Amino acid sequence: MPKQYRKIEVKVGSGASDDAKKNNFRFWSVKTWPRWGKVLGGIIAAILILAIGVVLRYVFAYNGFLNKITDWGKEKKEYSVVIMSKGGENNNDRDSDDKNDESALQALSGKNVGFLKTDSQATVAEKYLQGKIQFEAGMYDDVDTLIMALDGGLTEGIVLESSRLETLRESSENTQNSATEVQQNIKNTKDLTKNLQVIYTFEIEVEIEPAEVTNKEITTEPFVVYISGTDSRAGVKAAARSDVNILAVVNPAKGKILLVSIPRDMYVQLHGTTGLKDKLTHAGIYGIDMSKATIEDFLGVKIDHTIKVSFDTVVKTVDQLDGIEINSDQEMRLKVEGKDKYCDFIVGKQMVDGDCALRFARERKSYETGDRHRGENQQQVITSIIGRLSQSKNYLLRVPTILDIAADSFETDFNREQISAFLRMQLGQKINWQVESISVDGTGDYAPTYSMGANLPLYVMVPSVETVNNASNKINEYLAK
Repeated sequence: MPKQYRKIEVKVGSGASDDAKKNNFRFWSVKTWPRWGKVLGGIIAAILILAIGVVLRYVFAYNGFLNKITDWGKEKKEYSVVIMSKGGENNNDRDSDDKNDESALQALSGKNVGFLKTDSQATVAEKYLQGKIQFEAGMYDDVDTLIMALDGGLTEGIVLESSRLETLRESSENTQNSATEVQQNIKNTKDLTKNLQVIYTFEIEVEIEPAEVTNKEITTEPFVVYISGTDSRAGVKAAARSDVNILAVVNPAKGKILLVSIPRDMYVQLHGTTGLKDKLTHAGIYGIDMSKATIEDFLGVKIDHTIKVSFDTVVKTVDQLDGIEINSDQEMRLKVEGKDKYCDFIVGKQMVDGDCALRFARERKSYETGDRHRGENQQQVITSIIGRLSQSKNYLLRVPTILDIAADSFETDFNREQISAFLRMQLGQKINWQVESISVDGTGDYAPTYSMGANLPLYVMVPSVETVNNASNKINEYLAK
């Protein structure tokens, strides 16, 4: 028999309005509320709890993202302890499988170990290693001299920044296009590099000098941001070569952004050094501050803020978005680093997963213009990721996960208040930014570098004075209020 429900009527007093008197209030007693009402109430409660959970998740993800990317102040440097293997096998095969096995260091106990004078943290690295084993330390002027000392038995081991060691290996494998007169200069180091064996790696933390505080109000005044994209596999905190060097000149009042790309091989004078110039990418080995100051000297511009990006997390981000669309102007078959996988690119638009998006962004050897073309591909990948995020609400539901991934690949000296203010401005005014892109150009050549020494010429790009001046003038135009 259906349950009976008791209806309650509430009589309105004489002081109420005519409408209220006419329509006495009626409602169901709590104790006799219909069964469907209880079910509905449970559903509403569940929805509210779920909604609050989702909101909190987004808030926590956003706050966590800001906390991570604004944690500016320290960089990490990875060092490799290297010995000379006389076997002649490929150096990649002879590297120790466990680079943190301290027992491998015991062979150097009581021996001579060489360090590089031009490394500002050489004494810190020496102190760290002395805590593991006792040895006699020697300082050498450049990488070439350090390698020769190792080969000649003057030292039984050397300690070299891993980024510099990787540069040495790459340069020794890429001499086929060098001029005949520098071939022999490279050959000795090239042959020796094959026998270098890494037996141990370690990291040290380096304090970054506090950035000069800008008085600019970034929601109203034009400002300059240096975007540095590193090639490090050790994360965004690592001091590593800067593969991507872009200045973004933002003029919020005019709704305009100028992107100035500087090729990684640009031959420049590193800030605070004299004598040999160097490739711009090598500035990153000495820290983000060196890259920033070197570009300021090169273009005659004051940089207000810095953003450091590691492209390795592109893989996870793109996969979270179920792939992105890229547009290749030539056919390529490229192997994915560290995996038994190939990416086959066709001419035209195509969807790619995370591995192939990163491979597309890193490739330069397949193009006649090399690093210039790679810069264009990197901009295309970034643009596609942004477009994919805006494409569907389904991807917005993945924002907390994407933010968590992105937090490990971004770092900036913008503070939380500045970032939040800029986002509020964008959401409020919905500025349709006009973006202009230009690039500094130059001529390819081989030359000695500050980081690798006079006896190991590397491929460099000698800057075109015309394009440098054009970039400087354009920057000043965009900075005009």
